[in-house]
Amino acid sequence: MISGTRTRLAIALITALAVAGIAAGCGSSDDTTTAGGGGGEDLGLIKEGTLSVGTDTPYPPFEIGQPPDISGFDIEIMNGISDHLGLEPEYTATGFGTIFRDTANGQFDTAAAASDITAERERVVDFTDPYYLSSTALVVPTDSDIATVDDLSGAIVGVQDGTTQQDYAEDETDAADLRGFPEGPNAVSALITGQVEAILLDQATAVDAVDKEKGKIEIVQEIPTDVFFGFAVAPDNDALREAMNEALATLKEDGTIEDAYAKYFDGAKPPKEVLNGTNELLTDD
Repeated sequence: MISGTRTRLAIALITALAVAGIAAGCGSSDDTTTAGGGGGEDLGLIKEGTLSVGTDTPYPPFEIGQPPDISGFDIEIMNGISDHLGLEPEYTATGFGTIFRDTANGQFDTAAAASDITAERERVVDFTDPYYLSSTALVVPTDSDIATVDDLSGAIVGVQDGTTQQDYAEDETDAADLRGFPEGPNAVSALITGQVEAILLDQATAVDAVDKEKGKIEIVQEIPTDVFFGFAVAPDNDALREAMNEALATLKEDGTIEDAYAKYFDGAKPPKEVLNGTNELLTDD
């Protein structure tokens, strides 16, 4: 799999009865806050009435712009979750390399950062149910002789630091030099200026980059991953994770996620694994 870790996502059908039965855990501590419209559940929020969201931006089409002027697929879904919970989302830009640790340590309530659910990351944070099925793209200059990942032997390859594309490049290619960049657009710029010979990116992000840099770069291979995006939460905050899952189930049923797919991914429809899936991440021993 693309992350280089031995993971699989167990897919289970979500029925209306199951959605109705999802319940956030209740607590009695006076030291934590409750959701403004979530039925009084103790969600362990940093600030009452607010959902603090860490995000790595820009990473179009998932995160576009900078807080507070931020948009994108992830942001639209997170806004829908916040609305369902009766909370005001508050976005903070941070580095992808530290976003999971910071979420686990309570700097953010959750993280929206186009994050693949992997076993390695689940050692640090928990993830919600999936909301996107990812794949990876191999992007090269339009005059390149590189056509597949098999051609990366001896090449200089760019990736974003801390991503599953970095794991894939390390585990599955014979690149002579693997260069990490703090943001996806930095890797794209390095490709255009000749600092690297190829880059590996999320497919949707690569499509966005190719569209913006018409004639300069192209996608030569899409690599299926069977990896899903989820929103990260602290591993001890089951109540928030389950409340977000309930909200996600509603967004899947009412067409919000389908509309967002069409809007940001050129009319695409979400696969059934996303619409019907729950995150039961299992790690082979």
